[in-house]
Amino acid sequence: MNSTEGKKPNIIFVFMDNLGWGELGCYGGGVLRGAPTPRIDGLAAEGLRLLNFNVEAQCTPSRSAVLTGRHPIRSGTQVVQFMGGADGLTRWEVTIAQALSDAGYRTGMYGKWHLGSDVENRSPVEFGFDEAIWSPRTADEVLWTMQSYFPNGEVTSAPYTEEKVKLEYQSIYAKQRGGEAEAIATYDAEFRAGFDRKITEWAIDFIKRAKDEEKPFYLYLPYTQVHIPTIPDPEYAGRTKRGAMADLLVQMDDFTGRILDTLDELGLEEDTIVVWTSDNGPDTTYRMPAMDPDPLGSQWNGFSGPWRGGYLTSLEGSNRAPCLIRWPNKIPAGKVSNELVHAVDTFTTLLCAAGAKVPDDRQIDGMDMRPFLLGEAEESGRDTVLCFQNERLQAIKWRQWKAHFFKQDEFLSTWTPYNVPNLYNLEWDPREEHTVDFPHGWVLHPMLAASTAFFKTLALEPPIKPGTPDPYVPPRPSEIKVKEYTQLGLVTECVSMISRCAAAK
Repeated sequence: MNSTEGKKPNIIFVFMDNLGWGELGCYGGGVLRGAPTPRIDGLAAEGLRLLNFNVEAQCTPSRSAVLTGRHPIRSGTQVVQFMGGADGLTRWEVTIAQALSDAGYRTGMYGKWHLGSDVENRSPVEFGFDEAIWSPRTADEVLWTMQSYFPNGEVTSAPYTEEKVKLEYQSIYAKQRGGEAEAIATYDAEFRAGFDRKITEWAIDFIKRAKDEEKPFYLYLPYTQVHIPTIPDPEYAGRTKRGAMADLLVQMDDFTGRILDTLDELGLEEDTIVVWTSDNGPDTTYRMPAMDPDPLGSQWNGFSGPWRGGYLTSLEGSNRAPCLIRWPNKIPAGKVSNELVHAVDTFTTLLCAAGAKVPDDRQIDGMDMRPFLLGEAEESGRDTVLCFQNERLQAIKWRQWKAHFFKQDEFLSTWTPYNVPNLYNLEWDPREEHTVDFPHGWVLHPMLAASTAFFKTLALEPPIKPGTPDPYVPPRPSEIKVKEYTQLGLVTECVSMISRCAAAK
């Protein structure tokens, strides 16, 4: 997986939104969920299917991890910002788009951004994309437009004030390098239904133009489905007669097929790395019928396969996402692996495959997994995954073992700390229902070693606080106050808990 062996590979990164591990046919879903997914299953058969691909628990952190190769706690993107103010990445961060652009790639992004609402200063174009069409935030912001409570988008908070607050529609923006952001559409329920079709069409156009320019390209496609509200494109709504989720399986399968067909038609299939994955585990919310225009009436909730839980938890149903990687004649076809891989690893691996520079002036968490992906090594090289919720280290995975430090079974439930870590073997107990603490407490030692090493890197390079404005300048080593850092959130409590329990056992 080295560009020096030939021309630079094109890269397409498909990023679905809240698609559960068990939805696709190649992961045990498909017809089980109401509709087959033959094109996506074919992509799996032509490349590598990862069973233990780990993402973050929320939309913003996962997108940050993929684009920067850094755990989101480093860049201040560890949580979705709901209440306004500065949000997203600081301009100090280096994205994969910027690194590939510096290496001669044409770069494009179409879909959901969620890494900065400032469309002029923190748009995708400011982070290395030559062009982008995007929603700054997320699809649930169209929900109020689907209700009769706000016919004019105005609300009051009487008797405390008579002032009316105007609810504003979110816009869809387009921007090119060197230009200004232009609002091209209103993100309402109607646009939401057709957004993924437009993403596909924009993507195909980008591929054709990049082909004409004879430049390698990086195409980032953060699709918007199946995030709530799950409204299929009009062409697919009602097609399966099994509800919106099944209709969307057909839709995303067809759209994936259109992109793959474009590569075939242009003779780019063998020169293109395709990564197909999801940002989070599934939503576990059932829709409210009065808010859903789908006359069939269908749920919003997704399917985690054999794993328990959904997004915004640290259960496997949140951590694990489907991930398929195809590079013909490079990555062995039909391979299936349960090796640990994290979203940050795609950053480093793809940059190395492209012959681009991995930033060396900051902490990078992603590993170069080319030997593993190429079939030269059976092991990925990663044995630990740290599972954060905001600033809280909620769980640690080490090989097939997992320790939870807090109990949180649903994303709406209140997290509560355990007196001692709850330890599970994910091979024996995929649903994390039966603790095995005392006979196997020894695994807390390597977990402690890995987490302590990570926290030391945070002391050397203090995390950027969420909402930090630009310009951000990292502190010089002499300015770093380690004692202040170690009070960050509940991280220290987690480390102390692991240490105490490891010593006791």
